[in-house]
Amino acid sequence: MAGHSHWSNIQHKKANKDKKKGKILSKLIKQLYTAVKEGGSGKPDENPRLRLVLEKCRLANMPKDNIKRAIEKAVGGSVGYENQTYEGYAQDGVAVVVECLTDNGQRTGPEIRYIFDRAGGKVGKQGSVMHIFQRKGVFQVEKDKADEETLMDVVIDAGAEDVVDQDTFFEIYTDPAAFLAVGEALEKAGIETQVSELQLIPDNRIEVGLETAQKISKLIDLLEENDDVQNVYTNFDVSEEAAAALAAEVD
Repeated sequence: MAGHSHWSNIQHKKANKDKKKGKILSKLIKQLYTAVKEGGSGKPDENPRLRLVLEKCRLANMPKDNIKRAIEKAVGGSVGYENQTYEGYAQDGVAVVVECLTDNGQRTGPEIRYIFDRAGGKVGKQGSVMHIFQRKGVFQVEKDKADEETLMDVVIDAGAEDVVDQDTFFEIYTDPAAFLAVGEALEKAGIETQVSELQLIPDNRIEVGLETAQKISKLIDLLEENDDVQNVYTNFDVSEEAAAALAAEVD
């Protein structure tokens, strides 16, 4: 199971900044559309996948009117999005997985390859790095929302696998099958989450220096700027000193 990670703190800080800028709203609209189409319903109580996306919309402060329009469009629309996953390598052999939702796969593939090449990385074959990641439910709870003992009591009883102290927040990991139960337990206990989603978690991490971390961070930024990219996962970490320098760049 994943443990304490300095890079997780940098990601957490970047995500909070992106939410304030509204950068993720257009991507969430795609996710809503796909959740309705693949889940077969625009009603959250009939569609678990839609419930997951609606929670992400809540955490991103998406306006309710935007959510309603996206669901209505999906229920009555014919445009579809295709899931595409790209695997590759950044500097020092660091693994990278890129998950996309696209309405034009012939456009997205070349764009992702161009970004990798531009940032000094390389797209690999399907299956080249995916084997070192596991799909897990992930919740993040800011430390001012709950103390560790209370949090442990709530989530472990609901089926969580682990709770990790990540300095400014707690990170909760679950098997995908227990994800909804843990989320419901947190909601019932009145514990607000900052992140609530399924992610790919690496089995182990490669620690890199500041210069390499900056290059990999640039690759991630370029990928996330692409409208078709939904998630980017890597297996690298940084030292405490490098993390401090990277955090300063995020400010």
